[in-house]
Amino acid sequence: MTDLDQRVIVPADSRDALESAAGRRRPATGVRRWGDRPLVRILGGLLLPAAILLTWQIVTASGLVEPYRLPAPAAVFEAGVELAESGQLWTHIAISVQRVLLGFAIGSVIGLAVAGLVGLSRLGDMLLSPTLAAVRAVPSLAWVPLLILWMQIGEESKVTLIAIGAFFPVYTTVASALRHVDPQLVEAGRSFSLRGWSLFRTVQLPAVVPSVVAGLRLALAQAWLFLVAAELIASSMGLGFLLTDSQSTGRVDRILLSIVLLALLGTITNGVLALLEKFLLRRWT
Repeated sequence: MTDLDQRVIVPADSRDALESAAGRRRPATGVRRWGDRPLVRILGGLLLPAAILLTWQIVTASGLVEPYRLPAPAAVFEAGVELAESGQLWTHIAISVQRVLLGFAIGSVIGLAVAGLVGLSRLGDMLLSPTLAAVRAVPSLAWVPLLILWMQIGEESKVTLIAIGAFFPVYTTVASALRHVDPQLVEAGRSFSLRGWSLFRTVQLPAVVPSVVAGLRLALAQAWLFLVAAELIASSMGLGFLLTDSQSTGRVDRILLSIVLLALLGTITNGVLALLEKFLLRRWT
């Protein structure tokens, strides 16, 4: 028996043996630090936004900046109430969220599939990686005229653009993680007669779950960026349209409202993925 066999094959549960070969250990349970408590983290995360809001109020109330350049927070809130009462605000939000979720789902699923081909197959890596690297370098706005020409000014072009934006963070993160799975961990799985799908499900997938979630969170942020790119140019509804329409009418309060709403929606959706991350990490690691 070689040194590698002595190091990998141990008389213990297979999962513990694989974790040992990968150099991973379950963290010891103990007293949590005060900074790990959810309430403390939430309050700590609100400190900077509160400071920004306070500074914004002081700057506008003192007259350091003209109202037509930077309206007061109350003016932005009133603009939101005005749009909400007319029903336009909820329509803009619903349409933008729908586009982001559709594009994010499509781009992420395709990204995971392609990442599996590239990360697990040398042939797939050789055939796909150079072309995808070139396509990734194309700026988001460069796709807009082509998508409009092919799909017209409809939902298809916007969702496709968002899917393109969501695809690359998932693809690059997961493919790189699959290529760099610890060879000793894979060898340990094979020593337990794991092959193909069983090897991927038992060994490689748990090893890349943190990278998958990180890629999804990056993809979601990218989806919101590509949403604005799509709606800024070719849209009659949505938060991106609200931005351009407010610019043409000189409504700076609505511009700021759109920016705040995009930030809030991005934070909420990222928080949902953070909860999913905790669940997946408990399940697979």
